[in-house]
Amino acid sequence: MEINWAFIVSNLPLYEKAAWLTLKLSILGIALSLVIGMLCSVILFYRTKGLVRLVQAYIEVSRNTPLLIQLFFLYYGLTKVGLTMSENTCAIIGLAFLGGSYMAEAFRGGIESVSKSQLESGLSIGLSNFQLIRYVILPQAFAVTLPSLGANCIFLLKETSIVGAIAIPELMHITQDLIGIYYQTFEALLMLVVSYLVMLLPLSIALTWLERKVRYAQFGN
Repeated sequence: MEINWAFIVSNLPLYEKAAWLTLKLSILGIALSLVIGMLCSVILFYRTKGLVRLVQAYIEVSRNTPLLIQLFFLYYGLTKVGLTMSENTCAIIGLAFLGGSYMAEAFRGGIESVSKSQLESGLSIGLSNFQLIRYVILPQAFAVTLPSLGANCIFLLKETSIVGAIAIPELMHITQDLIGIYYQTFEALLMLVVSYLVMLLPLSIALTWLERKVRYAQFGN
C-alpha cells in the first residue's frame, strides 16, 4: 500500500490548527477540573455541613454519565431553558465537570493519607483549617496524588476527541471530515495518531519526571 504523502502535507495546517484548539480546550478543562477537585476534596474531608451531600451527588452524576451525554445536555438541552453557550464553552465546562469528580477522588485519597498525628500537631500550634490545608496537608497529599492527577490529565486530553460531536473542529472532527470527503482513511488516521502522540508523549514524560522529583521519605523511592 502506498501512502499519499501529498495528501498528508497539504492537510498538515488543518491538523496543526486542530491540535492547538485541542490543547487549548484541554488546558482550560484540566485547570478548572483541578480547582473543582480540590474544593470538593476539602469539603469531603472536613464534612462541611450542607455541602457534603451535594458534592457526593455531583461526583456520582459526573462519573456515571458519559461525556458525550453531558455535552449534549449543555449544548442542546440547556437551550430549552434559555441558556445558550458556544461550542468551546460547552466543551470546557463538560471536561471540567467530568474531570472535577476524578480529581476530587484523587485529592481525597492524598489528603486521607496524611497521618492524623500531623493534623493534630498542626492544630495544637494554632494553625487554622486553611493554614493546615495549605502548609501541612496539600504539600504531602500532592506527592501521593500526583500519579493519579497525571493519569486524569492524560485522560481528559484524550477525551477531547468526543467534543467534535458538537461541531468543534478538533482533531477527531477534522479527521472524520477528511475521510468523508477524500476517502483517504489511512493517511487521515495516521495524522490523527501522530498528532495525539506529539501532545501526549511529552506530557507523559514530564509527569513521570515530576513524579520522581516530588517523591521523598515514605512517599516514594
